[in-house]
Amino acid sequence: MKVIAFNASPRKQGNTRIVIEHTLKQLNDMGFETGIIHLFDYTIQPCQGCNECREGEHCPINDDLMNLYEIMKRADGIIMASPVYFGSATPPLKALIDRTGYIARNNGYVFKGKAGAPIAVTARDGGNFTIAQIAFWYYYNGLIMPGSTSWNVVYGEEIGDVLQDTRGLEAMTEFGINLGNLLTKLADK
Repeated sequence: MKVIAFNASPRKQGNTRIVIEHTLKQLNDMGFETGIIHLFDYTIQPCQGCNECREGEHCPINDDLMNLYEIMKRADGIIMASPVYFGSATPPLKALIDRTGYIARNNGYVFKGKAGAPIAVTARDGGNFTIAQIAFWYYYNGLIMPGSTSWNVVYGEEIGDVLQDTRGLEAMTEFGINLGNLLTKLADK
């Protein structure tokens, strides 16, 4: 089984990646195949509201979105992680959420039954709003979100500071384990 994590930070080696790697380690230890996609390596334009995706699983915008959409369809688990930028997720993640959400919804909710959840990394404020903002994509598309021992928010400002947030990392450990257990149970049904 495969879990893909989207890193919505422009800093490939920053705090968001540190938190993603910490979370994926739990899944790797359970035997899952994992991968990280750095959204800033891709061109993802905002949704134009043209509704062409109502006619099939496609989008007329010529960028990298459909490749990412296909990767998401093949994954069993999907994690979306973003640093907090002015109280919300970064623009590439918002574009990914909007466009994949419309395409999936308009074509039979293709992500329904998959599992995953959001992660937010913040220096101070906006973490809960950011995970809520991303979580609506999971709810709306019929994905199953496992819980943790706290919100999936880890605190840190400078690169590496997240390693000092022991409560946040404990929550990410629990989230990784819970996601792995959930995916295993879903596969066994």
